[in-house]
Amino acid sequence: IVPVEPGSTNAIFNDNSKIAGLNTENFEINKGLIRFDIIFYVRVPSKSGNNSNNENEISQVIINIEAQKDEPKKYQIINRAVFYISRLVSSQKQRDFINMNYDDIKKVYSIWVCMGMKENTMCHIHLTKDDLIGKHNWHGNLDLLNIVMIGISDTLPEHDNTYEMHRLLAALFTNTLNAKQKIDIINKEYDIPVESDIEEGVSIMCNLSQGVKEKGIAIGESIGEERGITIGEASLIKTMYNNGITIEQIANM
Repeated sequence: IVPVEPGSTNAIFNDNSKIAGLNTENFEINKGLIRFDIIFYVRVPSKSGNNSNNENEISQVIINIEAQKDEPKKYQIINRAVFYISRLVSSQKQRDFINMNYDDIKKVYSIWVCMGMKENTMCHIHLTKDDLIGKHNWHGNLDLLNIVMIGISDTLPEHDNTYEMHRLLAALFTNTLNAKQKIDIINKEYDIPVESDIEEGVSIMCNLSQGVKEKGIAIGESIGEERGITIGEASLIKTMYNNGITIEQIANM
């Protein structure tokens, strides 16, 4: 119900729970509907707070999570991440901070998960301060802007401290494991209780993935029959499809 268009992002729905979702839609003229994947507030202990229930020791940060099937080719993904995180900061005016109370700006994390990468990676992009002349202590929070880039490869990594998160995400999104195998990893390796709704969601995701794959193969076979493609060419098409090339791209080739 709230556009993300500049100047119109300030209204939110918040039921005072620990996590409140924000609107994810942004309509730009002649550009179609643009959506943030996920945006929400999370309440966390502030640096000065310990385990107290004092509300003064609780701070809010804004989390944005974006999922990409691969690293985009039409634009540089960090440029898009900078745009997103800038919108999430500027939209706080008159909602999270009023007039010139800039000290009330909330910290923002924009987390980008890119599948189909060559290796499992993660980096943190944030503000830094370089003293060029002198060393004056300028006051302010350099940790307000945080971009986290997470690369997920097609290979399921071992379960260790380094790749613990990558293994969980890779297990969820891979098309080489069935629903039972995925649920076993979630439950046994990560001690995440698998409720019926989670199990159902994983099953639906696996079925959708398999359905898309079968439909793509069927389209490819149909094209092959129409064009008299040889067995060798069909094998090549299958290899291209398994390596992430879309049916449309293969047809054009």
